[in-house]
Amino acid sequence: MSATDKTPVRVILASQSPRRRELLSLIGIAHEVRPADIDETVRPGEEPVPHCERLAREKAHTLALQHPDALIIGSDTIVVVDGAILGKPADRADAMRMLTTLSGRAHLVYTAVAVAHEGETRSSVEAVTVHFRSLTAAQIAAYADTGEPMDKAGAYGIQGYGATLVERIDGDYYAVMGLPLGRLVHVVRALGYRYEFGPITR
Repeated sequence: MSATDKTPVRVILASQSPRRRELLSLIGIAHEVRPADIDETVRPGEEPVPHCERLAREKAHTLALQHPDALIIGSDTIVVVDGAILGKPADRADAMRMLTTLSGRAHLVYTAVAVAHEGETRSSVEAVTVHFRSLTAAQIAAYADTGEPMDKAGAYGIQGYGATLVERIDGDYYAVMGLPLGRLVHVVRALGYRYEFGPITR
């Protein structure tokens, strides 16, 4: 049976992130976008990795209940330094505080991906070490003024101006962007579906 004979699965991305949408399109997965509305508060005593994976699974599960015919992709990215999760900054001052903390040192980025379909959910987490350059107060202020940090975990985006803040990364670049593509394909296949450089099929 040729690839064209296989039945494409309806795919929904449970995220409003334009970066995740771009990455799915990059590898040929046609999809709809329907953000999941969940509580992303860290639970008491919850460690970073379980927190990240729980949010990805909850996003996928929430949309799966609404669209049982579709394959749902949920994802969540967190930045962790000194064991603390750096979420999206509350304001410019908070962004500058985060960037000052990250300056000249390494931190961890965790991105979880969860796939839900027909009552089953599989998930996995990609870990990446990101090394920041040493930044001056003026550089931090100038980057904050671009507005780019405001909707980004850890107050930076590696795919934008923030690329110039990063010295190197150890791990999956796409995970830092927000969707580890290789891990996504692995999870999709673990659910029993095919990805052969195009649509996800049964």
